Amino acid sequence: MAARGVHIALGVLCALCVSALAGCGSAGTGGLESAGPTSPAVGPVRLWPDLPPATNPPIDYGESDIQRVPGIRVAGGDVRSVDAVEVVRAEVRARPDARSGADGLYEETARAIGACVSEPASCPVMRPYYRDLTGDGRDELIVGIRMPEQQVAVRVYRAEEGGLTRIMSTVDQVISVELAGRDLIMRVGSAGIPGYEYRTAWSWDERQGSMLPTRDEIVRTGPSGGRSPAGRGPGAEAGSGSGSSGTDLDATGPPGDRPTDTGIGAALPAGRDSRAGPGSETGAGSESGPSGTGPAPAPVPPPEESP
Repeated sequence: MAARGVHIALGVLCALCVSALAGCGSAGTGGLESAGPTSPAVGPVRLWPDLPPATNPPIDYGESDIQRVPGIRVAGGDVRSVDAVEVVRAEVRARPDARSGADGLYEETARAIGACVSEPASCPVMRPYYRDLTGDGRDELIVGIRMPEQQVAVRVYRAEEGGLTRIMSTVDQVISVELAGRDLIMRVGSAGIPGYEYRTAWSWDERQGSMLPTRDEIVRTGPSGGRSPAGRGPGAEAGSGSGSSGTDLDATGPPGDRPTDTGIGAALPAGRDSRAGPGSETGAGSESGPSGTGPAPAPVPPPEESP
């Protein structure tokens, strides 16, 4: 009897298993269904493999150039102890005739910087920002300088050995300058491709000891045929579509008699790459300084102030 009971139990169990398996994959039972054929993976293919690689870059934009700021001492390695205006004035005094490259400024901009003390309302040096961009636990100093033709010079300084070293300098007609983590991101409109903008992320490179443009991309921001970015105007939300907030900056406001700009906003550019600085060969310029990039369109409002 015991053996017969075992055989009966096994028979019932097998019947249940067969019934369950028969229901797998049937419609309406929640079973697995085919998603269709899978496209085969395609590996990278090198074109023109016999083409010899370039041995020298065609243009040196000076991305990795660094400069010690003369005459500036940093107490305790804290960049907040220095005056951003005095830092820029020290650079202008050291190279007063620089119209191109990392030190390049318009002649009228250099004059205005020299008069920042006596004419603070006209000082083109905007309020400084502070952020640890190098990952060493200490803040760097971020400075913006307004210039003609709606251009903005962006410079970053690092405290080193009791002094100050400039680790980044670039010029462009920017929509905004933002921070995301330890990256400084510049958004620049594309005049040649309406509805798109360029975004360049500058990141610290330990080997070069400077900030480098590590990522450069073109991003669609609006419908084709419109201005880039589309829909921006008075009342538009600042920093939208960038993936990082324009208010994510640690700012220390300037004295009350200085300009109170908190963001770096300007018009869309007629040209793209101005990393070489004012006076580069990217366009025809005035005799007094930096190259022009064509008539400037209507300005885009800067990001809102940090709380």
